[in-house]
Amino acid sequence: MPAIRVLTALDQARTQYYHFKAIVIAGMGLFTDSYDLFCIIPVMKLIGRVYYSPSPTSSTPGVTPPAVVSATIGVALLGAAAGNLIFGALGDRAGRRRVYGVSLLLMVCCSVGSGFSVCRTRGCALASLCLFRFLLGVAIGGDYPLSATIMSEFANRRTRGAFIAAVFSMQGFGILASSAVTMAVAAAFDRYTGRRRDPLDTPEAADLAWRVILMIGAVPAGVTFYWRMAMPETARFTALVERNVVKATNDIGRVLTDLNLDATVTDDDEAAAIHPCAASPLPPRHHHFRRTASSSTPPPPYGLFSCHFLRRHGRELFACASAWFLLDIPYYSSTLFQSQIYQPWFPPAGRVNAFQEAYNLAKFQAIIAAASTIPGYFAAVLLIDRVGRRRLQMAGFLLMAVFLLALAGPYDRYWRGHATDAWYIVLYALTFFSANLGPNTTTFILPAELFPARLRSTCHGISGAAGKLGALVGAVGFLWASQDRDRRKVLAGYEPGIGMMYALVVLAGICLLGLAVTYVFTPETMGRSLEENESEHGLSLDGEGDAGQRLQELISTDLPKSPASMVSSHVSSSPIHPHGFSV
Repeated sequence: MPAIRVLTALDQARTQYYHFKAIVIAGMGLFTDSYDLFCIIPVMKLIGRVYYSPSPTSSTPGVTPPAVVSATIGVALLGAAAGNLIFGALGDRAGRRRVYGVSLLLMVCCSVGSGFSVCRTRGCALASLCLFRFLLGVAIGGDYPLSATIMSEFANRRTRGAFIAAVFSMQGFGILASSAVTMAVAAAFDRYTGRRRDPLDTPEAADLAWRVILMIGAVPAGVTFYWRMAMPETARFTALVERNVVKATNDIGRVLTDLNLDATVTDDDEAAAIHPCAASPLPPRHHHFRRTASSSTPPPPYGLFSCHFLRRHGRELFACASAWFLLDIPYYSSTLFQSQIYQPWFPPAGRVNAFQEAYNLAKFQAIIAAASTIPGYFAAVLLIDRVGRRRLQMAGFLLMAVFLLALAGPYDRYWRGHATDAWYIVLYALTFFSANLGPNTTTFILPAELFPARLRSTCHGISGAAGKLGALVGAVGFLWASQDRDRRKVLAGYEPGIGMMYALVVLAGICLLGLAVTYVFTPETMGRSLEENESEHGLSLDGEGDAGQRLQELISTDLPKSPASMVSSHVSSSPIHPHGFSV
């Protein structure tokens, strides 16, 4: 039908101003996500100084216990896993745009709530922080499937990967922004309250400083709320899920002005779109098929937990979820050896005050983001539609394994005492660069391209939730496991583990496992429309008896070869043929 041609028009559309606007609008959610996730590290330094004051005879400042740090990080990651599942499912039921606004409002409220507490005792403040960090994690997790799905359904097939990668790259700028804000707040408080004090004497203003840093995270999310709500619903959701292709055409026509629809939508088209089961009479040569096929009720769309879905898309869902899980274990384990780089380059904690310690840590994060994280994202944007998702993901996993092994091999014999060596810092930075060039970006893109429109956000949420569970294993589990086997060398508050060298070897092995999973299970989606990806990797015609056989013959003889043009065929007046394939 003419109205369904809007999907083909979207795939063939030239890049326009609104594509870049959509990148910024969708990307600001991920910008805020990374701000909230990464600003907590220097914040915990301030909390340790405020709520864990050392004894009067101690020569070291207060430090937040590792169990408290792990709990604060862990609840946010658990919330993110839950948010992926909840908002991913809601995005397929209530619509991408509407749920997008809800997740943004929750993000704003919880960013403010994370810094606001009705009391200033240690137990109350930390309990309040953990509660709001969990809810903030829910909002952060919800942003992943919605951002990726919205961008994938707005983009054209030629540059879709680069557009989604550009949305994801906003995370790097969010890390940079969190570092800049922390440095600015710490410098301002240090200037007015901390410079003339003893380094171990923490002023009361430090309790306000960490709250300000957390609450500023609400600003970018609040600023983009209007633009998010002004976005139209994606044409694919409106046409393929709500089955209102007329509205889809009108909505997308308001923001993308240069679309070649080659037709004018009529009232009859609108009626057919609203009532997809009402089909117009078939040509005479199809009368026998019509009598046979219409004698039975069309089967209902298969569900997510059905055997039908497992046969058609189970392999792709396993590939996306397992690769994301395996990637986030080594990616979030960066804290294992971050302190080995940070400590030799900055003064010891006992010689600087609370604000200066937070400033130095934020400065270190900014350097790493500018030197490796952001360049990795840019390289992914440039290569994703040239090299392909599958190859880039395999290359990234392989390079991560190589650099982790280079760190692990001589770690106990050399790196432990030479953390200021330039090669050590280069290898550390290249690990981040490889992850962002490859699997950290591609695992965000692939789930938004492989699944039917009515399950796309849900499947992306499942994949993202698996990733956040992997992040929990990496950021908390491996942080404890990497402690030295000699209790005398274990950091305060930790228990003996397997040692840093063995932890890095295991992480490298996990990267190689991710490479194998990608090679065996992950399909390529580059250069194809979303409907082509769905049909090539999951489409099956499940007709039974003569009706199913004649339906397959009808589709094979009358429809064009390209799956992209199948959706605009004139088999019936319904824009989505209820017997041929399911979306």
